[in-house]
Amino acid sequence: MKFTAFKSLVICASLVIAGLALNNERVTAQRDNSHIVVPDTTIENPGDVGLRAHTNHLINIGSPQGGVGPNGGMTPAQIRSFYNLSATGGSGTIVIVDVYDYPTALRDFNFFSNQFGLPTESSTDPLAPTNQVFQVVYASGSQPRTNAGWALEAALDIEWAHAMAPNAKIVLVEAASNSFANLFAAVDVASTTTGAKQVSMSWGGSEFSSESSNDFHFLQTSGVTYFASSGDTGGTTIYPSASPYVVAAGGTSVKTNTSGVFQSETGWSGSGGGPSKYESRPSYQTVISGIVGSARGIPDVSSDADPNTGVSVYDTTRYQGRSGWFVIGGTSVSSPSLAGMANLSGHTYSDSTALLTNTYNKLGTSSFRDIVTGTAGSFSCASGWDFVTGVGSPQGTSGL
Repeated sequence: MKFTAFKSLVICASLVIAGLALNNERVTAQRDNSHIVVPDTTIENPGDVGLRAHTNHLINIGSPQGGVGPNGGMTPAQIRSFYNLSATGGSGTIVIVDVYDYPTALRDFNFFSNQFGLPTESSTDPLAPTNQVFQVVYASGSQPRTNAGWALEAALDIEWAHAMAPNAKIVLVEAASNSFANLFAAVDVASTTTGAKQVSMSWGGSEFSSESSNDFHFLQTSGVTYFASSGDTGGTTIYPSASPYVVAAGGTSVKTNTSGVFQSETGWSGSGGGPSKYESRPSYQTVISGIVGSARGIPDVSSDADPNTGVSVYDTTRYQGRSGWFVIGGTSVSSPSLAGMANLSGHTYSDSTALLTNTYNKLGTSSFRDIVTGTAGSFSCASGWDFVTGVGSPQGTSGL
């Protein structure tokens, strides 16, 4: 069994913790006897850069903090309360782009929805285009193979986009593999999905010199906005969230009282961010040019992503011997959640630049909670925009 060393890594003596077998995963001991598992799909190998993407989710198999949902995860009602959101609303379609097949997607989506009082899909065929609430699309036209790590990612993405915008249809587009070529082909399918308003991408990889040649994928369809996770390594940047035509979703940590009621929010230490290595500062970031210089600054906006304050996710495609309720964190939570919040807003934008222009015009206003404490890598939260949380976290939907 191979484990990749990383800073402050503590390998637990047991190779099976709480029934979850370790297989090319990283495990770090956290406070309060919790353990955070970094799935193999979230680990980037040296040969992947510029060629293949990884997920951005982390699994809490110990003692989550503050959640009142299954296994101690945050519930949709909690997240809505943190960000001053309505429990109803949404329209059109949110498209989730992920990799490989998630065979229990429809069943798990409905189970999660029933748990939290959300609309369910009445059809028994996940592929039926007539489905009103949830549908699966094979990007290549053929069913991909199954991968349990990516299935867990897809479970998180479809359930939490739905949780934030209950009346929007959720479409899961499954790419044939995690190559950027296949993923961007899947993005093109997502962009032309009937009724598409938002596309969420909870995956990415280290920046590479030719990345901007892929930016056109986020400009082809008018009326669609794109969201991507900023990554789970604090103070570093990944693509496609580095694209100026994508809303880069960063992460926070939320503190609650013993009843799960919001108390405070700080920057999450794993929130990816920094100046892009290859993308130039877009016009909407002129207001923060004194911070980012000539580079595109990341992230744009943030929400709860700390696995210690993770969300409840239901997945019965067995992952490392375990299925059912998981508690998941990482900026893979932020991207679909923020895409759902944007859908909930009811705003119509021609593209992501238009949405982000509105976001940055609202910097420093009541549209966002300014996150002023917390660090990620070499960056610290500060008054106004910062490389940990961007403009902060939403307060209502006026800034999205």
